[in-house]
Amino acid sequence: MAKSKTTFICSNCAHITTKWAGQCESCGAWNTLSEQTALASGPAASTSLGPARGRIVELSDLGSEDAPPPRHHAGIAELDRVLGGGLVTGSATLVGGDPGIGKSTLLLQAAASFAKAGLKTVYISGEEARAQVRMRAQRLGLGHAPVQLGAETNLRDILTTLDEEAPDLAIIDSVQTMWLDTVGSAPGSVAQVRACAHELTAFAKRRGISIILVGHVTKEGQIAGPRVVEHMVDTVLYFEGERGHQFRILRAVKNRFGPADEIGVFEMTGAGLDQVANPSALFLSQRGTPAPGSVVFSGIEGTRPVLVEFQALVAPSPHAQARRSVVGWDGGRLAMILAVLEARCAIPFAGLDVYLNVAGGMKVSEPAADLAVAVALLSAREDTALPAECVVFGELSLSGALRPVSQGENRLKEATKLGFTSAIVPPGGKLSGEHGVRLMPMADLATVVGEVFGAG
Repeated sequence: MAKSKTTFICSNCAHITTKWAGQCESCGAWNTLSEQTALASGPAASTSLGPARGRIVELSDLGSEDAPPPRHHAGIAELDRVLGGGLVTGSATLVGGDPGIGKSTLLLQAAASFAKAGLKTVYISGEEARAQVRMRAQRLGLGHAPVQLGAETNLRDILTTLDEEAPDLAIIDSVQTMWLDTVGSAPGSVAQVRACAHELTAFAKRRGISIILVGHVTKEGQIAGPRVVEHMVDTVLYFEGERGHQFRILRAVKNRFGPADEIGVFEMTGAGLDQVANPSALFLSQRGTPAPGSVVFSGIEGTRPVLVEFQALVAPSPHAQARRSVVGWDGGRLAMILAVLEARCAIPFAGLDVYLNVAGGMKVSEPAADLAVAVALLSAREDTALPAECVVFGELSLSGALRPVSQGENRLKEATKLGFTSAIVPPGGKLSGEHGVRLMPMADLATVVGEVFGAG
């Protein structure tokens, strides 16, 4: 009988080593190695004639045509959009988000919607009793939905139940609470999370059952456990939002059956999550009289144009070192734009505190927001408000030049729908002019400073 082999795996990069160390030699992270016991080799692993032969894998050429995977629509348009057009049969989906952000509420509403559409749906909770899930369902008005509930953490029992019931959809809340009796570590450990995710994903493919896994996130905002779990599943969704705002954003960061970076927008109410068909109008609904530092950015999230408001505040710093605070955008990119303003436009921010916020709890990551941020900073510093009907977008280079961005026409058409009549944009970009917005092309940031704010 072969001996079991003890190895150590890094929870940050999934690197495997035979010796424990305080620092991972692959990614350099500290205190991320945890012990796991590899499965022993079976007696048929090899023979005197060499390794045992496996079955022959069926091969096909690239010209072969396979039928597209069947999809099921949830009846929740924002969820179907993020999934790429509906839930694919036999797929494994991982949903992550901060505690209390509304993951269980969203998935319970989705389970009820799928069940009413004719899918046999099972909801397994490892964190709450069935009575607690029923209480939430009644509060959401879903008490009569044909969803089968279960409360269990033993993965062997869960798989046996799913094998017997043969549902179309199974929701596991959450994968960090599941444990497999063949793995000698506590629930929530790296080895347990990886083994449970592998078993559930393999079961979904083998039986053609769609499985949705809920995953906790760390304080850094990443799904807890080894990153290899995100590689195992077909789709990874993040449920984002600020506790102080009622808006919630479901974002696809990986999707084998549809576009990544697609978003669905929801509004948290007392009766659950409501869909937001026009996110731009919602994010700008509280925007009143134009104020210094307020700039509307026309962005693209997945395939959808979204207008959001950047808010900047520049004030003298009472401290020796000025403060830089960012919410909803990349702090490193803010530092870059401040450096470009000082080096290329001779506008210093030394001794000034800078605060930047994306209104409504939205998180923006695309470089097309560079120009909007720069204009917001200039507007706040010069105490000059931009016209209310003006939108801004464009990428900023380190030389101060402005570069065109993709899907400029779609950005401008969305702005037209909401009543915007002018746009500060980079030159070029193949804009046809059919959008009805008056364009103000700017070659570089110095031109913006001189023509829009009269500074320099």
